[in-house]
This record gives sequence, C-alpha cells and structure tokens, in this order.
Amino acid sequence: MAYLAPIHRPSSIRHAIRISFLTPDSEDLIVAKGNRIEIWSPNNNAPDQLICQHSKSLYGKVTILHKIRPATSHTDHLFIGTDRYHYFTVSWDPEQKQLRTEKSYVDIAEKAARDSQTGDRAHIDPTNRFMTLECYEGVVNVLPIAHAGKGKRKAAENEIGELGDPVPVRIPELFVKSSAFLHKRSPGSRLPNPELAILYEDSNSRPRIKVRELEFTPSLRPQEEPSQAELGHPKDVTGNIELGATFLIPLPPPMYGMLVVGDTCISYVDEWNYRVQNTQPLEEATVFVAWCQIDEQRFTLADDYGKLYLLFIQQNNRGEYVDHQLDLLGETSRASTLVYLDAGRIFVSSHQGDSQIIQVSERSLEVIQAFPNIAPILDFTIMDMGNRSSDATVNEFSSGQARIVTGSGAFKDGSLRSVRSGVGLEDLGSIGDMGTPVSGVFSVRSSAASTMVDTLLVSFVNHTRAFRFSSDGDIEEVDEFKGLNLGESTLHAGSLPDGRAFQVTSSSVVLVDSDGSLVLDAWQSSSGASITAASSDQSTILLSLGGAVVVVLDVASASIIEKARREFPDNEQVSCICISSLMAGSCFAGFWKDSKVSLLSLSDLSDLATEVVDPDSLAVPRSLLVANILQHQPPTLFVGLADGNVITYTIASEQKLFTGRKSMVLGTQQPNFSALPRGDGLENVFATCEHPSLIYGSEGRMVYSAITAEDAQCICPFDSEAYPGAIAIVTAPDIEGSGSEGGELKLALVDEQRTTHVQTLPIRETVRRIAYSAELKTFGLGCIQRTLSDGTEEIKSCFKLVDEVAFSPLHSYDLNNDELIESVLRCQLDDGSGDLAERFVVGTAYLDDSSPETARGRILIFEVTEERKLKLITELAVRGAVRCLGMCKGKIVAALLKTVIVYSFEYETSSQPFLVKEAVFRTATAPIDLAVTNDVIAVTDLMKSVSMVKYTRGRGGSNSTLAEIARHFETVWGTAVANVAENTYLESDAEGNLIVLQHEINGFSEADRRRMRVTSEMLLGEMVNRIRRIDVQPSPGAIVIPRAFLATVEGSIYVFALIAPGKQDLLMRMQTLMADVVQSPGHVPFNKFRGFKSSIRDLGEEGPQRFVDGELIERYLDASAEVQEKIAVDLGIESETLRGMVENLRRIH
Repeated sequence: MAYLAPIHRPSSIRHAIRISFLTPDSEDLIVAKGNRIEIWSPNNNAPDQLICQHSKSLYGKVTILHKIRPATSHTDHLFIGTDRYHYFTVSWDPEQKQLRTEKSYVDIAEKAARDSQTGDRAHIDPTNRFMTLECYEGVVNVLPIAHAGKGKRKAAENEIGELGDPVPVRIPELFVKSSAFLHKRSPGSRLPNPELAILYEDSNSRPRIKVRELEFTPSLRPQEEPSQAELGHPKDVTGNIELGATFLIPLPPPMYGMLVVGDTCISYVDEWNYRVQNTQPLEEATVFVAWCQIDEQRFTLADDYGKLYLLFIQQNNRGEYVDHQLDLLGETSRASTLVYLDAGRIFVSSHQGDSQIIQVSERSLEVIQAFPNIAPILDFTIMDMGNRSSDATVNEFSSGQARIVTGSGAFKDGSLRSVRSGVGLEDLGSIGDMGTPVSGVFSVRSSAASTMVDTLLVSFVNHTRAFRFSSDGDIEEVDEFKGLNLGESTLHAGSLPDGRAFQVTSSSVVLVDSDGSLVLDAWQSSSGASITAASSDQSTILLSLGGAVVVVLDVASASIIEKARREFPDNEQVSCICISSLMAGSCFAGFWKDSKVSLLSLSDLSDLATEVVDPDSLAVPRSLLVANILQHQPPTLFVGLADGNVITYTIASEQKLFTGRKSMVLGTQQPNFSALPRGDGLENVFATCEHPSLIYGSEGRMVYSAITAEDAQCICPFDSEAYPGAIAIVTAPDIEGSGSEGGELKLALVDEQRTTHVQTLPIRETVRRIAYSAELKTFGLGCIQRTLSDGTEEIKSCFKLVDEVAFSPLHSYDLNNDELIESVLRCQLDDGSGDLAERFVVGTAYLDDSSPETARGRILIFEVTEERKLKLITELAVRGAVRCLGMCKGKIVAALLKTVIVYSFEYETSSQPFLVKEAVFRTATAPIDLAVTNDVIAVTDLMKSVSMVKYTRGRGGSNSTLAEIARHFETVWGTAVANVAENTYLESDAEGNLIVLQHEINGFSEADRRRMRVTSEMLLGEMVNRIRRIDVQPSPGAIVIPRAFLATVEGSIYVFALIAPGKQDLLMRMQTLMADVVQSPGHVPFNKFRGFKSSIRDLGEEGPQRFVDGELIERYLDASAEVQEKIAVDLGIESETLRGMVENLRRIH
C-alpha cells in the first residue's frame, strides 16, 4: 500500500490570462501551475506588483485557459480545459470566496483521434459567436456562444453569452502549428461567417496556410438532433511562406489580414487575396515561442533564448497596414506565455525559469516582480544536514534541516535550488539601515506601568542606540534612556519584573529605577578586567570577565550585590555562560578546553556536574541556552559548538543531568540562541547562523525547522503593544549590494507553521545531473551551456564542483566539443593504497553520432584535490552514450545505449587506475535509470518497464555475470525507478503514472518467481524525472513510512511512503469517503483524475489501485465539523482521533 503527498507544489506556469474575475472592475491574472489555478490581483501596498488571492487544485492538468462573459454576469467567466478532456467554465462566488462551476463538459474525448502534437488551442471568433477547441489531430470542436437572434433561434436573455454543446468538425490539416480567427469586414448589417486561418505542415513537411470559413447551423430540435458545423470553402495563402513559420497573429481592423512569424522573417498576408505581401527579414535568426498584443499597433514577441521584442505596425492615414518593425527590448526568462497587464507591464510566464512581471520602458526592461519556479527538475540530491554525525538520533523525517538540492531550469535559466521546508517570517516594518555593524539587540520596558516592552536597544562596536515605540507603532530614537550608558557597546540588557532595567557593558553593570532616569547602582570589576559575556534571569546577572573569572550578581533589591566569584586557571578558560530561572540555584558554563560544559552552583560557583559534549571533536561550546520546549517535559539545554553543531540534553533534575543527548548540524558557523516565549509557558528557540533555524516542540518532539531569515545576524523578542508577538531582527550587511557596512533592523512575525522555502544559485546553464558528497562538502554538477552566435546554436558541456554551504563554484572541467554530460555519480573507490576515497564518475555522449551503431561516449573518473580542484585520474571510451551510472559491490555499473555493463576499478600502478569490463547485459530497448540494491540491479527501460538483473562475481577463474532474474511483463515507457522496500520498486513512466512493483521471490512456480507484479498504481499527472530513496527511522506507531522523494517536470516534489499494515484499510476507506465529499471545479470525478492511464490501459473508472492520495486525505482538516464527524462515524473512529492522525500525516512534509 502506497501513500503520496506533495512537499513542493508545481511552480511552472504554462498558461495565464488576464480577466475581470473577482469583481467587475478588477484586473486579475489567472495562472495555471500543473493542476492548480491561482488568482493574482494588484497589491495595494505595492501597486506595480500582484498578490495571490486564491489558489485551488483541480482534478486534471490545465491545458487551456480562456475567458467568456455571459450577458447576465457582471464578471468574466473562466473557461478551463484539462489533459483528461474535461472542459468547464467557472466564476467567482464572492460570498463563499470560492470558484463556482457554471457549466461542465464532462468528457468530449475523441476515442479514435490522436492527441494534438502541438498542444491544445482555444479561440473565440471576433464576433463572439463561436469558440473552437483544437485538442486532436484533424478535429476542431465548435462551441456556439448563445446570442440575441431572431424567431425560434432567439436565445433567452439568461443564456446570452453561454457556451453551447460542442460540435466536432473534421479537417484534413493534421500537424497544425498555429491557428487564429481573422477579423473580417461587414458589408451590411449581417455578420459574415468567421474565418479560421490554419498554419500546418503538409506531407512534405512544408508549411502551408489555409483559411476556412465556419458555417454553423443550429438545431431546431436540440433534444433530438445535434447542431451542424462545417469548416469549408478553403483558401490557400499564396506566396513564400518561410520553412520556420511558427504562429499567426491576426491584425485588428482597420488593418485586417495577419502576420506570419517565422525563424528568419515576419510576413504580412493581406485580407483580400490571402497573399504574402510584405516580408521583413530578421537581423538575426531566432525561434519565437510566444506573443501578446499591447494595443492596435504594438505586439510583444518572446523567443526561445529569453529575448523580448517589440513589434510595431505602421499604418497609413486610413489606418491600413503599411509596414512592420521589430526591435529588441531586452532579456527575460524563457517565456511560455505573454500577458499584457497595463501601463507597460507584461507578465512573462515561464516553464524553464522564474515567471516575471516586466516593466517595459523606452528600449529597456525592468523586472518588478519574480515568481520563483524550480521547474523543470532534471535531477536532485538529498542533503540531510541533520544526519551527518554518527551519534545523531534526530532522525524524524519532518526535520526542517533536510535539504533537497535540485538541478532546475534550462539553459540560461538553469540554476541550483536548495529546497527546505521551514518557518517563514512576515515583515512588519523596517527601522532602517544601521550604518555600522550591529553586535546585539535587546528589548526593555520604559516604565513600571508598561506591561509589554516598548524600547529596543541596538548595540554597536562602541556605542548603543535606543528606539522607543508608541502604542500606535510610531518610532522615536532617543538620545537618553533611563540613565543607561549609550556611549558604550551593550553586551546584555533587560528589564526586571518590577520595571527596573539593567545594562551590561564591557566595563560595568548599571541598574536603573523603573520610572525616570535614576541610576540605582553600578558595578565594576575590582581587577579592572573587561566583561566579555553576560546572562540573566529575573533576579540574577551572571558575568564572565575575560573568560578567566565568573561573577554572580544579585539584583533583586535596589542595589547590586556580588554574590559569588570564581577564578579559573589558565587552562580552564570559560567560553560561554548561561543562567535560567528554569534552573534555580545553578548555572551553566562552557569551556575552551576538552569541549566541556559544567553545571555550577550559584552560591559559590562550584562544579555540580561536567559533561564533554563532543569527545571526537575539537569544537568549542560557544553559546548556551536553557529553554522549556516540550509540554510536560523537563527543560532542554542547548549547546552551540563553534563548528555549527547543536547538542541538546534533557535536564530532568540535578541528579539526572545531561541525559537524552541529541545532535543536529545547522551549518559551519557557531549558532547563537534566543528564546522566544510562546504564551503557553513554553518557548521556541531561534538559532542564528548561516542557516537560521527555529527549534520548537510539536506532538511531544523537538522539531528543527529552517527559517526564511537567511541573513539574520541577531534577534530578540519584541512583544509590544503595537506589534504583539513580534521579534526584532538585524540582518547581515549586504556590502556588495548597497555599499553599507551595517545591517537592517526590522520587526517581523514568525509563522506558526512550516512552508517550503527555496534558495537559488544561478548557473545560467542547464544543470542536467547532480551528485552530492557529504565527505567533501561539495556538489558535482553536470552542466550544458547553449549560446547563439551569428544565428548558429552552439552547445558546450562541463562538470562543475560547487561548495555545499556557500553554493559557490569551486572548479570546472570542460568536455570535448559536441560532448554532453549524461550522468554523474558520487562513490568511494580505491585510492591506490587500499583505502577508499571519494570520487566523482561522469558519463558522457557525443552529439555527432548519426546511428546507434556509431554511438560513442566516455566514462570519466575525477578526484578532488586538497585545493578543492577536479583532477581526472582515468577515462574510458565506450560504444554508446552513458545514460546512467551506479555502484554494485564496489563495481561501477554503466547503462549504455542498449546494454548494462559492470566495470571493475583497478590499478596498473599506484597512480594509474583503469577500468576493466567484467559483465554485460543487453536490455530490451534502451536503459533509462538504475536502482542498485546489494547485488541486484533494477533497470527501467525506455519501453519495456523494469528488469531485475543479478550480478554474480566470478570465482575460480570463471567470469562475472549479469543475469535477469525477474521483469515486469508490460509495455511501460519508464522514466525513473527506485527501491523502496525489500523486493519492492517504485517506477514512473512518461505518461505521468506511478507503479509499485514487487518481486515474487516466494512464488509457486519458476514463472511466478520471474514475474514482477503490480501492487499499487495511480496517475500522478506529471512526468517524474528522478526518484531518490530515503532511509529514515520511523517513530513508534508511525502511520506511514517515507521511502522516496520524487521530482517532476512541473517543479513538484513529492514524498512517497508505505502505509503501515494496520492503517491500510482505514486510509483506503477514508480516501473513498473523501472523494465523495470533496467536489472539484468542473465536477470531475476523483477516480478519473487519479486512475491509471496509459496508451495501453485506462482505469479512469476504477481510480487509483491501492494508492492513497495524501493531498485528498489532508483536506479532511479543511472540511466542516459536520463533515468531519460524518466521515469519522463512517470509519468507526473518534473525530478527534482521526483529526490527530491526519495532522500527523500532514507533518511528514
């Protein structure tokens, strides 16, 4: 039984349209991301930008968006088409704040027709009487739009503008590249029949344009006989039509006619004789991919290389066409669709890069808003920063520090993306750039009457600034504050329960009264030693003097009393200190020597207990914090080490100290901790380092979650009247970006739940393959670069080494001309001395191969030097492209064009390694992916699904062998495979299906044992490019056990899990109940959406087989209380218990 849930939803935008959808006057942008519709409207706070108002998932991948306006509607309706041939119109329900289905065409599929090879198209004729749908080769569906006619054909007022039933019309033109309705002159009061221009390729692959007249005869008896339509009276466009003609642009009146856009020229076709009249060659050949109209004379065009052009139509004094001119505006992401917004703003939707809103000015472009997109994900690797140390017991799958690093985009939009599920920050406002580096920020109360903090103290290298906030949120910087010394840097500051405040600087401790500016007392070290660290609770201040002396000060009364002092020897210097009201009568101190932490008595600072936090490391404790994280659990001690590790201990009692040790790697720099009160007596912990994280308790366990404040330098809680629950955060200075040496001080709210966050490293090349080495702390990237020079496309490929933390390139190795990266593998191989060392193995292919018999490639093996450079240690020329690589029993497995070969890595001398072929297996057609488990190699084939091949090492002089032990005997166009359990494999195919296969090793007969049977299958609706297995230790009683990540062409990332045997029936029955309750726009059945579908089988009526859609299950939490109760009763379970189970399922991603 299988379970699938999304981690990152589709981000590729292939379709977009601007309509007045939410209100009659609104200008809304509707975008389609896979099977989701998003509605974006102008942002009141930033008028040039858009904000998402609504998002809704559909039961089907969106292929068509168009608008219609019925006469009875004050807003536009949205026509939506899906890949499962469902078409429907929706409107906006302002009361329910939801999409409302107006009309649905459940299925208008032509069973005998072939799908359109050039994409689905929809058009509405200029007279607004007909819509056409082109979804199949040689078939045009005509949908009449009701209009005010006469006599028996007159439509009712409430029907005007509504779509009628589709009428299929066959045409002989098959490979249609573009089509458009043309504007026609009206000789009298009668409207002429619409004319549809069709750009297609004939049987000789030459472009032709044919104009057909649409004749429609409505039925007088709709219930008995259908309406009739015909696309007749064909007229051929004469003249020279360019071979690379891409699409048609109809020109509005009074120009009429159309433009034919090609790779090397743009031509005008007149309206009278349909002859090519004017052809303007382009300055440089290109491939246009999208266009949109700005006004009657201006159009924008986008090409395949990310360039945006302005096409201007020149007119005479009668408004007729005279000439056209094309000018380059600039560079954007490679466009899928262009939508003109207003005031020179254009929305560029992109599949290969970030979608953008572009402001067009005089011959220039400015990106004013970007929409992050990680599609298409060509490859990815899993980088779990929490499981690098051998003692790490933090193995919960939902750890926010687990990173998935993807190779995303294509060509100039190519990038490396780090995807993490984490907590976001909502910025409330910025106080401004601080100008100089900030060392700390502290919140205090200005008077005893204040119940909440209202002042921020910002510390710099040699001074302190104070910012006071009014109850309305007004900010005032004050020159004096309660007698505190603002002429020095502040190490620590805070307010006591009675309203008094204190300040610790490097030279003194100052205690001031609750009202006014009276200094009650001051303390200075008798030895004159500098104060280097400070910590406090409600009545005590703990100081470290130069790391050699620790002092305890009592501030419970109106004076400062030195309560205890202890000097440490030179070899026992203190590195950090911490005091907490949760540890009455004691405090903690970290030491430079031996990486140890001690619990000290506050009465005399004597040792109560000592713990070496990391005996195998030289890392020094640099920060300490005691916080109450978990409900009904003892406090937790956090120890931040200088190397980026966080060690936690449960402090059960003074007799049970330093128990429950756990470790987590947050980065390479020391983390600093700040406690954030939650209001329920518990606290969250904000850890600042190069990967800021929020540590919080959830369901009885501690969760480390990434946070969006990547540049956070220091923070403090700022729960003020104007900004309740806020934090003050200082960001690191952006010296390159602004020239300032100081960071920005701002207020923000911390999100209550995690979302997905993406960090981007632009590569500007296609990152086709990626491998990660935890030991070398690097990524190996196989990249492809495309350039256009003098109209000629040039392709180059290289292998790059990139640092894991900084995401910065370290070194690059260029391949030969016409050689492409095909596969990359990180493995451990013999270094010549008998020890294992990290190596990168690269497989390539040459582009100049004209036939499979002449195909060739190379296998390259690299080591990484101490200078972090790539060094080629051996290479092997092979007969065929090296499609994928793996490791089996210390041997290199290479999948070539038609074979799978096992190579051994050997040495002629200690410095001259070479590869030796050991065994060969011939596949059915062509291997696409490998999954190696012990000595079994699962090979997914281009056409023939999965084969299991066993490697047997030769003994006693016999040769090693590769022999097939089982296979899946069906036609499946495989794209990826992974082992997800013992003898169980997950396969994806090119038609968007997921299949779980099991090897019957205990079958009754030999034929049974050679067969892989399907145990689960469903339609995902997106093509999966890569599946990566994950191994996590599930918690006791886990409902599902995560086994793999999946990455798709649309930019989605899913987690695949196996359902615990005791929960399989419950989840299957719950899915059935939820499918009946949840209504998708268009009333598309859930089974039709998730039922397996290929060119061989269609299970759209049966639905997914033993596969649970986690997204549908999680929608239980969004249902009403009545619906939740009914489903729980039907399942025979308490609703609270069911809700808790679904919440746990949601938490795995």
